[in-house]
Amino acid sequence: MKLETSIYPYDPPLAKLPFHLTGIGGSSFQKRVYRPGGYMWHQILFCAEGEGVLICDGKSFDIAPKSFVFLPKNVSHEYYPKDNIWEVRWVCFDGGSCDETLEMLGFAQPMVISDCNTAEEEKLFERMFESQRTDIVYSGFTCSGLLYEYVLALRRLVTTDDDKAKSRNLSTLFPTLKYMSDNFSQDIPMSYLANLIGVTPQHFCRLFKSTLNMRPNDFLTNRRLEEAERLLREGCTIAETASRCGFHDPGYFSTVFRKHGGISPTAYKEQLSENK
Repeated sequence: MKLETSIYPYDPPLAKLPFHLTGIGGSSFQKRVYRPGGYMWHQILFCAEGEGVLICDGKSFDIAPKSFVFLPKNVSHEYYPKDNIWEVRWVCFDGGSCDETLEMLGFAQPMVISDCNTAEEEKLFERMFESQRTDIVYSGFTCSGLLYEYVLALRRLVTTDDDKAKSRNLSTLFPTLKYMSDNFSQDIPMSYLANLIGVTPQHFCRLFKSTLNMRPNDFLTNRRLEEAERLLREGCTIAETASRCGFHDPGYFSTVFRKHGGISPTAYKEQLSENK
């Protein structure tokens, strides 16, 4: 897919979307770009052909064919071709939840991602470009979802050994997560959960904490409170909600609810009534 065009959609209300495409395009020969003050949007460049160089924070990075470059907004950078061939495609974006999501995914600094299978990303790019070109009414919403997929696909290309270990641990823990999620209203012994995956209770707790950054009881409490909010929204009493969510004492339920949500169940119900 060779491009020699740029599209900058303008629809200010859509800037509130979690991810908002602010520009998409490409060039058969990308010229030198120097931005000492950075760019106002996040960018992802894709080197389709030829080679380039990225300079950030005084460091130089080679950009090989089939490589991606991620550039956070407002970060000083420069990039330029090595020779007389440098075909580049790019997207720029922002959004209401964009910064927070990128940070969670580990996209806090500029990076070059090389030696990878780019088929999924290329298809997503083509779908975004085609949507912008042909679907004027809904392209902003369509591209918001596609852009999120695009960023996630890029993140998968930089999977680390820690990511792989966490994935294995989550697979191991899955039976316990499902059991707690399905049976949150019951008293669940740690020994029972540990037995589900064939480890000791001590090892289970260590594995759970290192993988999810919380204790099993914290996970269970969060699941109970999630259900409690749903029941309160449906009009259940505080006592009934506490009982159905595994809290034997309504007073203790109120204490836990306030601690985690910053508001008591009574105030929460009153707030719901006011917003009707």
